[in-house]
Amino acid sequence: MKKKIISLVSVALLLFSLAACGEGGNGGDAQSINVYNWGEYIDQSVLDDFEAETGIKVNYTTYASNEEMYSKIVSGAASYDVIIPSEYMISKMISEDLLHELNFDNIPNYKYIGEEYRGLSYDPEEKYSVPYTWGTVVIVYNTKYVDEEDVADESINLLWNEKYAGNILMFDNPRDAFALAHIKLGHSMNTTNPEDWYEAAEELKKQKPIVQAYVMDQIFDKMLNEEAYIAAYYAGDAMTMMDENENLAAYVPREGANMFFDSMCVLKSSRNKEAAEKFINFMCETEIAVRNAEEVWYAIPHTAAYEALDPEQSEDPLVYPPKEVLDKCEVFINLNKETLVLQSELWINLKTQY
Repeated sequence: MKKKIISLVSVALLLFSLAACGEGGNGGDAQSINVYNWGEYIDQSVLDDFEAETGIKVNYTTYASNEEMYSKIVSGAASYDVIIPSEYMISKMISEDLLHELNFDNIPNYKYIGEEYRGLSYDPEEKYSVPYTWGTVVIVYNTKYVDEEDVADESINLLWNEKYAGNILMFDNPRDAFALAHIKLGHSMNTTNPEDWYEAAEELKKQKPIVQAYVMDQIFDKMLNEEAYIAAYYAGDAMTMMDENENLAAYVPREGANMFFDSMCVLKSSRNKEAAEKFINFMCETEIAVRNAEEVWYAIPHTAAYEALDPEQSEDPLVYPPKEVLDKCEVFINLNKETLVLQSELWINLKTQY
């Protein structure tokens, strides 16, 4: 509501607000940061708390895939400070000098990140990233419409089952979609053998007539509203969907799956690096990490927060799969240029064929 007269109290409140904003960093630019994250991947209340505690405004937007995020950044169409890519994309962005080296003096809560999540292959010297969550790809299905005998063996082949033609959803990004085909064929998801990629493309072409749609965040509406019965997606999002629709269930394919690590990074183009690092540190506060994990249902690398989780979450085998399941999973690496070009060509051909 507009006020015609600004009272002395209002002036005092305004001055207090401006002073709080000044705590965010140096100058006007540091009073806000642009955070670019996956959809359905944060508890809104922690953003509100960060703003209240620091006076730094968070401009928060989302993307549906690593490739979408990367394209937006390299196009220069928008400016961001904090991004949360997956491991192979972090490796790619490091190689292209797109990420800032972090000042860990500004991120003391990094001490809570478990040793097993540090120094991984995509950032071996721990210079550019702070782990946010991890998980696996799972197959989600609706128990009302999918026959029990078709999921008894927990196979990836469910995604190619013609019985469910028109009710299967697939990833709308090439890395995840091709990974499923590679798994079905017994290939490494990181193969650089062109023949493996051509074979995987043929598997996706065989599957295409029974696929209802290639989706990312649209999966939520389609699976929750029972407009589709089967989909491959990320474990945390699967848990969210299962919580909202009791007919949904999920499993990690027995043949294997992608195991992913998403981490918080600061772009080299950021004008608010210190404020961005303050945000990363805030997300690593134990109480904040617990609250965020309870909202998004992804596995967390934060040791103290993990110990504080409800056992219903910390002991769930879809969220924290047992070793024998993880041993069959594979982490994406940054593929060489020739393989990426081939992947892109094959994906475009798949999506444009009738």
